[in-house]
Formats: sequence, C-alpha cells, structure tokens
Amino acid sequence: MSADYAVHGSVAVITLNNPPVNGMGLVTRTAAVAGLRQAQEDPAVKAIVITGAGKAFSGGADIKEFNSPKALTEPTLHTLIRTAEDSVKPVVAAIHSVCMGGGLELSLGCNYRVALPGAQIALPEVKLGLLPGAGGTQRLPRVLGLERALNMIVSGNPVPSEKLADSALFDAVFPAGTNLIEAAVAFAEKIADVRPLPKVRERKVDYPNHEAFLQFTRNTVKTVAGPFPAPLECVETVAAAVTMKFEDGLKFERERFMHLIQTSESKSLRHAFFAEREASKVPDVPSDTPIRDIRKAAIIGAGTMGGGIAMNFANAGIPVTLLETKQEALDKGLATIRKNYESTLKKGKLTQEKMDQRLALVGGTLAYEEIADADIVIEAVFEELGVKETVFRKLDEVMKPGAILASNTSTLDVDRIAAFTRRPQDVIGTHFFSPANVMKLLEIVRGKQTGKDVLATALALSKKLKKTGVVSGVCDGFIGNRMIEQYSRQAGFLLEEGCLPEQVDKAVEKFGFAMGPFRMGDLAGNDIGWAIRKRRYVEKPEISYSKTADLLCEIGRFGQKTGGGWYDYKPGDRKAYPNEEVNAMIARHSADIGVQRRAISDEEIVQRLVYALVNEAALILEEGIALRASDIDMVYLTGYGFPLHRGGPMFYADTVGLPNVLATIEKLAKGYHGEAWTPAPLLVKLAAEGKGFNSR
Repeated sequence: MSADYAVHGSVAVITLNNPPVNGMGLVTRTAAVAGLRQAQEDPAVKAIVITGAGKAFSGGADIKEFNSPKALTEPTLHTLIRTAEDSVKPVVAAIHSVCMGGGLELSLGCNYRVALPGAQIALPEVKLGLLPGAGGTQRLPRVLGLERALNMIVSGNPVPSEKLADSALFDAVFPAGTNLIEAAVAFAEKIADVRPLPKVRERKVDYPNHEAFLQFTRNTVKTVAGPFPAPLECVETVAAAVTMKFEDGLKFERERFMHLIQTSESKSLRHAFFAEREASKVPDVPSDTPIRDIRKAAIIGAGTMGGGIAMNFANAGIPVTLLETKQEALDKGLATIRKNYESTLKKGKLTQEKMDQRLALVGGTLAYEEIADADIVIEAVFEELGVKETVFRKLDEVMKPGAILASNTSTLDVDRIAAFTRRPQDVIGTHFFSPANVMKLLEIVRGKQTGKDVLATALALSKKLKKTGVVSGVCDGFIGNRMIEQYSRQAGFLLEEGCLPEQVDKAVEKFGFAMGPFRMGDLAGNDIGWAIRKRRYVEKPEISYSKTADLLCEIGRFGQKTGGGWYDYKPGDRKAYPNEEVNAMIARHSADIGVQRRAISDEEIVQRLVYALVNEAALILEEGIALRASDIDMVYLTGYGFPLHRGGPMFYADTVGLPNVLATIEKLAKGYHGEAWTPAPLLVKLAAEGKGFNSR
C-alpha cells in the first residue's frame, strides 16, 4: 500500500504515502482509488479528505513510468481524478508543502481544496517538454482565471499557496502552525451535507476579448520558447479551456500531451532531469556515508576564479576567507566581488539586505595561519604543478586535522597534488567553471586515496552551493576538458581545410550550442589553450594539432581581454566582428602546409565537432573516468553550453543511432587528419549490439 486509510468520526482520511514526494505511480493510484471506493461504501462516512504524508501533498506523476505500460495501466491518473470528481460524498484536498503536477491536478478534481501557507503550487510539466496531461490546462483556468493560469502553466514555476488564497483554487488557507488534518476534517464535517457538490469542471472561464490576449501570448511565447515546442502547446491547450466544452478540451489536452511525450525535445529534458539526480549517486559511497561539517571555507587566490568560488560560499551562508600573497591583489579581488554583487543589486535580483549579509561573510588575509581552522580550503592559483605543490605543502602544514584540501585544477593530476601532503585521503579536486558564481557545473575529481566521506561531503556541498556535482576520475583534463580538446582539434583542422571561424561558430550555434569554439576561445583566452598545447608538444608529441591557433597567439591576439582574438571586439561590446587579417592568415597557413581549401558543409562541421566529443567520451566511459554516460551529458549541459534540447553528447549520439555515428567516424578516419578518428572500442561494441550509451 502507498496510501493509508483512516476514519476520523464521519470523515475518511486518505493519505498518499509514497516518499519522498508521494509521486503517483501505479501502486499509489491503486491504493488511493481503493480508499475512495471504500469511503463511498461506508455508510458511517459522510465526507473524504485526501492529503499527503511527510513533506508533500504530492509532487505529481511518477516520471519513471512515462512511456512504460504502468503509465497506461488502470487506474490511470485520469481514473483517480475522475473517481474523486464523481464521488457522491464531498472530497476535500488538504494541501501542504508541495502540490505540483498530477498532485495539483488531483486536487482540482476534488470538490474543495484547503491548504497551509507556504505550500508550493505548480504545474511544472513544461520544464520536461510536456504540458499538464490530466486536466490541468482545463481546470486551473477555471479557478485562477485565464491569465494567471496561463502564466503558471507556461512558466512551470511554483507559487506559494498564500499568494493564491484570493482565488477559487482554495476554499481556505489556514494560519501557519495549524494542524492540517484536524482543520481539514473539521472543514469536511462542516460541508458534509452541502449539495450540489461543487465541481471545477462546471465553472466557466470568463475573459473579455480572450482572442486578442491569447494571440498576444502566442507571439510572446514563440519568441522565448526557442527550439522547445511545449510552451506554445501549453498556450493552445489552455485556449481550449475557453473555446471548447470541458470534455472536448480534456481530449485535446490528452492528444497534445501524447504528441509532446514522443518529441526528441521532451525526451532530452526528461533525460537531463534524471541524469542530474543520478549524478550524485556513487556506487561504492552509500547514501548514509557520514559527511564532514562545512562551517567555514577558505580560498587560495583572489583572482577571477577564486573570487567567483568565494561568492558561492557567501551565497550559501558559509563564511569564506580569501588568501592572497599581496595586499593589492587581495583588495582587487574583494573589490571585484563587491562590484559583482552591486551589479546583481542594480538588476533587482538581490536586495540591499541580502547583499550586505553576503559581503559580511567574505573576508581576506595574507597569512595562511588565519585560515587554519577552515573546514575546506580550495586552491585556485595558477595552473602549474610547481605552484600547486608550494600551496599544498603549506596547507598540509597549517590546516587543522580533518580539513578538506581541494584543488580547482582543470587538467592537472589530483593524485600528484595529493602526494604533496601527508593526508591524501583529505585531498579532492573541485573544478569550478568560469564564471564560478554563475556556472552550474562542479566537476568533483576523486583521487585514488580520496576518502569516501570527503567525496560524500563534496557532493553534499555541491548541492548546498546550488551546483550540479559530477564525479570524475583522475586523468588529464578530467571529463569536460579532455573531451573539449578533441573538439578544439577538429575546429583547428576545419580552418586548415577551408572554413573560417565565423562559419564554424555559426554552424554549431545553429545546432544549439551557446557559443562556437572560436568565440569560446576568445572569451576564455586563447593563451590558455596555447599553454596546454605547449605542454602537449613535449609530453605527447604524437598528437597532431592545427598551428593556426599558435599563429594567432604569436601575434598577441588572446581574445576579448586583448581586444581581439579570432574576432575583433569593441569596448563595452562583446559582439564578435570577423577580422580580415586573421582570415587571410588562416588561408595563407593552408597554402603553407600544402592544403587545397574546399567548401565544407555545416552538417560536416557539426558532425566533426560533436562526434569528436562523443568518441573521446566513449573512451572516458570505458576507462571508468566517468561513472555513467548521463554524467558526461550533465558535464556538457551544465558546463559547456551543449544544447539542452539535444540532451547532451551521449544522449544525442543515442538519438542519432550509434551505428550511424560509427559509420561517420569510420569515414572521417579516411580523411584529413584521420589519425584523430580511431573509433573508441566501446562505441564499436555498443553499435554492434544495437545498444546506446545510456542503455548499456
């Protein structure tokens, strides 16, 4: 049973009981319908209350059952709602904490709704590329009005129950601290004999000149929905609540829901939803692994990265101290943090009080001894092993026992860094992405000797900092940067063969990337890639690179910070303007190396860049650097601007079909710089078995 049944006097109370959010899977639906029928047949029962156990009324349908036989097995969510709606005895929904999706739709099928303040009310299906499929688009406008309901459904954002207390959604919002069951039972007793029973479906949606409003909404939604079809479909189904009879609107809603559930965009969003939750699970680190308290943090280095990381701690309410070697650098770092907060304040995204609170949590020092009592210290200094060694030897000397020693390295060997200390079990990689106070991704690098409690603490901390933590093993570049190197190599080869930076960038941006490789290089700083290639030329001379990027750096064009890189930039303008001299330099280089330039299609550009990511990722997966394919997708969705509507590189490859991906890679292996295209053994194996990366 995942719904409990009890009788309080003349009122039956059905409590959905399916932790953590009382998702309405088949077992819960079955138990709830059984409870409603039992109450109908009991002559002593005059009214029925439906509520939820624990921390939710109900978070909605069980998404894991989508596209599975269970979703269509009776009783469906529609049947449960209809059973409540057709009850001959009044049904009261007693709402608290969370009432979303199918949970809200169930409550709308009840005769009455009562709530506690602070309950989060939402129909968030649009965030999964769907629309409410159990009557939400038809019933919510009947209680909230067209405009309010449409805003909630198209945005999917939650609204606190007290802000909806003035609407017909709630018959009562009780004061905070009220015992909900006692109050709901008293309410049910009071209305037990009232007839006829009110039904949301019988209400009318009255909105003067609704056609003009709906057309305005369509135009607005079209401009912001991007590649996602669901927001516009939400508008059309809500429109049906105004223009159609209830049953016809319900049928139309179901048709549009079934259409959306099959779209690649919805499949991608649902994949990302589950991938984010899976990323925090590590097979050999149980969920009950003890974690260390993080009450104080310290950051070594007050540059762009260090300052951004510090802001994450301050935003989470954790005091943080920045350590620098010179007062000037420290003052500059602290001033930048203040400037960032002031900018957010000006945009109205932060109150003065919140800004003051956060700034008060950020301190600075020039002395290691002053950070000795921090629970975690994150090193964010220059990306050079010798510099890291100096820092970690000092941290090992001064930090208290049990402090976590973390490195923000983006490529270096965390095991070698750990070996600079006498406590390698306390060392971990925490690779933040720039700007660290904005980007969601946190690559958590697990060294050979990293303690399980340290890893569990880092994962818990990532949630507290509102980051998506993804665990990586130790290798050069970890997951994200190891893959991006192959992507960048192909971008360079494309220039040698016939492309110009603008064509490459436009092709991948049209595919959906936030930014193409050359605009990205200019933003990050082309000198960073140059430094990595110089290291590669010594360490891995067998790997070939295009020399175009080196030529660019040799003339000092490092990107936006120098006013020009692959493109030109104007002061205060981040728009990329093609540079004729750079383009001429690229063409000259092709001639110098004896390559006849050719016309290259956008399709080939996208395939080469994306499949370079996929092929390297298959090696990363096979080596156990990443725990699962969906972790790789999360890295790219949250840290590298991969298009969300395509679900990440591995999910996209699965969508295309691995045999098709492999066939293209085998063809590329016979072309220009074919040595960069040795198919990964795992890709070959899965393609032969007819499997995908996410289904192995």
